[in-house]
Amino acid sequence: MAERKRCAIYTRKSTEEGLEQDFNSLDAQREACAAYILSQAAEGWEQVDEHYDDGGWSGGSMERPALKQLLADVEARKIDIIVVYKVDRLTRSLADFAKIVDILDEREASFVSVTQAFNTTNSMGRLTLNILLSFAQFEREVTGERIRDKIAASKKKGMWMGGPVPIGYRLEERHLIVAPEEAKTVRMIFERYRELRSISRLVDELAGQGVKTKERTYRNGKIVGGIPFAKGSLAHLLKNPVYTGKVHHKGNLFDGMHEAIVDQALWSEVRSIFTANGADRKLGKKSHNPSLLTGMLTDPDGRPMTPVHGCRGPKRYRYYVTRYATGEISSDPWRVPAAELDRLATQLIRNWLRRSRKPGLAEEMAETEQLASAFADLPLVEKRRVLLERRLRFRLLENAITISAEGDSPANQLSLPAQMVRRGCETKLSLPPDDRPVSAPDPVLLKLLAQAHAAQQMVIDGHAAPNIERYSKGHISRLLRISWLAPDIVSAIVEGRQPKVLTGRRLLRAAGLPMDWADQRKFLGFG
Repeated sequence: MAERKRCAIYTRKSTEEGLEQDFNSLDAQREACAAYILSQAAEGWEQVDEHYDDGGWSGGSMERPALKQLLADVEARKIDIIVVYKVDRLTRSLADFAKIVDILDEREASFVSVTQAFNTTNSMGRLTLNILLSFAQFEREVTGERIRDKIAASKKKGMWMGGPVPIGYRLEERHLIVAPEEAKTVRMIFERYRELRSISRLVDELAGQGVKTKERTYRNGKIVGGIPFAKGSLAHLLKNPVYTGKVHHKGNLFDGMHEAIVDQALWSEVRSIFTANGADRKLGKKSHNPSLLTGMLTDPDGRPMTPVHGCRGPKRYRYYVTRYATGEISSDPWRVPAAELDRLATQLIRNWLRRSRKPGLAEEMAETEQLASAFADLPLVEKRRVLLERRLRFRLLENAITISAEGDSPANQLSLPAQMVRRGCETKLSLPPDDRPVSAPDPVLLKLLAQAHAAQQMVIDGHAAPNIERYSKGHISRLLRISWLAPDIVSAIVEGRQPKVLTGRRLLRAAGLPMDWADQRKFLGFG
């Protein structure tokens, strides 16, 4: 008697069209597979009762509920053979097919295609399947490209290519037609935003007037919309170029075949208000309690930190707190007093501005030094403008805070110590004094830098420099080597942050000092 083999039938259809019929494509696939299993009864094949049907799911991905259940049952050794009508019903991806075959091999299961009579239990069957799936994947990719090209060409002609019909229009034969009553509402919304210049105030006004979003009924009878406008839906409406008679596709606008509801002048005015409000919001003008580092600060785990506040009587307490992503489990968030952190960040910004001065440009160096000196006294809006223009980012560590420009390498960042300490039940930051450097610069190293710069200028200008020409050629040559130090190494020496092993004697006698900046850091002990 043949060994019993449990067979599971898997069926799939890419779209939901026709699935509501009494006998649909899934039924036809299952019937053919069942007949094939029955023909192999002498080999011990038996059909399991469970149905594995994926109606309306693409074969280009393994994220299908019935397929996941099928593979789980294979791994649980409940199934010996998977039977499908055609190979592409199981998958259209070679990579996914390889994963499925690995699962089958591991559990000593196999795979059979009824119409193609393939079996994965032998190497020739696998080779043939791989060839067949290569063509199936190629067909899927070519079809996708053809559809994308058709959509792009249609949109360039201004055709509406589907999606939720925006309020103000109705759909007739794949064309947007203006709905007069809804169009009046759309024009009123644009005009009121131009007057109010505020999304929040407009949301409240529309809610008071009973103005609601467009109600849509889907084929399955589900009704969406018909609710008061929220900030997001209202902003989307005001930014939608379809109301100017345009069609949007991948960042480009094309003249649409539909009629405009809003004239170009009103649209442009609304867009300029949006742009101005966005800039003001970044600077903190729109906030009742703006914070210096909003949108620029991350915690030691790399998560963004957001400003919050609490009140105890008339006094307001401000903090920066870790902001977790939606659905992320929040455990042990960082919570730091904002005033102390802002003070430390201000000191760090001044150091960064001084380091960013470009040697040789006297006027620019003077302006940067003036900005660094006056930064602490600037209004908060102007402080944020300085940070945003330079695209600065801050990161709080357990014992320091760092600053760097967006895209900079770690070697170019600056840091200041900031030890977290507990005072009762509250966390505080232990900060260095505002106007005192973290450590005193080495006067010998500073003198060497000044002499190196003077030697460099002497060589470039071709004129003897005071106090330099009296040195020997060997000494001037050593000074010239020092003049080509990396900017961040020079900054570290000026600020007293160089490694303790880097002394004036060692720097002057470093005959093998590399010209490459990265190699210089390693050579001089900057890690």
